[in-house]
Amino acid sequence: MTDLFTEEDVVATVTRLTRTQLYQFVDSDLVRPQRDAGRYVFRHVDIARLELLCDLSQDLDLDETALGVVISLIDQLHAARQELAAVAQAIDALPTDLQARLRAEPRRE
Repeated sequence: MTDLFTEEDVVATVTRLTRTQLYQFVDSDLVRPQRDAGRYVFRHVDIARLELLCDLSQDLDLDETALGVVISLIDQLHAARQELAAVAQAIDALPTDLQARLRAEPRRE
């Protein structure tokens, strides 16, 4: 399985996506492909993002502005989840007694 996809591969893989839409999504920075020899190349994450963009734009009829807002919120949520996972990993690396103290700390509301 390849790690990079050409524009042709992307349009063939994401069947609801037209080449025009692909360029619109790239031009509006909703998808940020890499460049190789002057051509766009896409990763698996780009394919997934394009599928989501097609779902949002076609099924929910979101315009470019709304797509930007939704994708930005999804990106923020993803970043927060990564940060939370890093914190959890750091806590797991602490001595057991300190972990217990942290877990016993009352939750703030």
